[in-house]
Amino acid sequence: MRPRLLAGLVLATTLTLTACGGPSEPAAAGSVTCPDGKIRMGVSPFEDPAKLIPAAEVLGDALERRLNCPVDVQITEDYSSEVLAMRNDQLELGIFGPLGYVFAEQRADAEAVASFGTADGELASYTAGIWVPRDSDITDVTQLRGRDLALGAVGSTSGDALPRQALLDAGLAEGDVRVDYAGGHPEALLALTNGHVDAAQINSQQLASATESGTFDPAKFRQVWTSAPIPTDPIALRGNLEPEFKAAVTDALLNLDAQAVGEVGALLDVTPPGRLVPVTHDTYAPLVELAAKLGLTEEDVE
Repeated sequence: MRPRLLAGLVLATTLTLTACGGPSEPAAAGSVTCPDGKIRMGVSPFEDPAKLIPAAEVLGDALERRLNCPVDVQITEDYSSEVLAMRNDQLELGIFGPLGYVFAEQRADAEAVASFGTADGELASYTAGIWVPRDSDITDVTQLRGRDLALGAVGSTSGDALPRQALLDAGLAEGDVRVDYAGGHPEALLALTNGHVDAAQINSQQLASATESGTFDPAKFRQVWTSAPIPTDPIALRGNLEPEFKAAVTDALLNLDAQAVGEVGALLDVTPPGRLVPVTHDTYAPLVELAAKLGLTEEDVE
């Protein structure tokens, strides 16, 4: 039940974004806002790429215009590959899952600077959940003993760590539940709707997205566990960057308009979306505690 986090560094999708409506010439390489001629931004694969890629393009394009520097958006293969990319100085900033940020902070000295806010300026949050078919005899987590549970991806906050912690809190030991890593949040949901497993993790973000698209009917299923609220995914900068660059990027992020960040925000169930809001290490301290409680360390991403 406690596999190692996936190893390897694979950047599955690279999108080079060109300025649209901004200055005709990018800032010179070596400038404060464009020190190496471009900015590389990683995005963890928390949603179907068909939805995530165009949403990330909008955010990256807005940041490019604000900083007058090409932004290279990279949808990473998995959660750990984004951490390793930043560790290897292949990303200047990234949108991380909350637990992924914990490891990025440990491995790359990543600094959380912004996250997705609601229309009233508050930091958005979401919840992890475990769902079963409506006619299932499973009514709580303890009854998952001997059953099949689909989880999202190794290293995911709501798709791995929190559900596994729920199993431990219910007194279930490793091996008591047959855990199947489906490969992501959408895949875990499909494993349940297609009848391949007895239960699956579905977080509130994926629930909203799948319900809206018609791929999930909540009336046919029920939730048997939900987590406490989780602060929404942070945008973090690599720690070894020049202070002037980090300050410029942070300022740009916090001054993007709501429309520029709203498409990614919508995928994170931030409705209606607002502008990015400032966050710090302290915002994600409960996730540091979760990693310690599960015995996860920075070695788990190697």
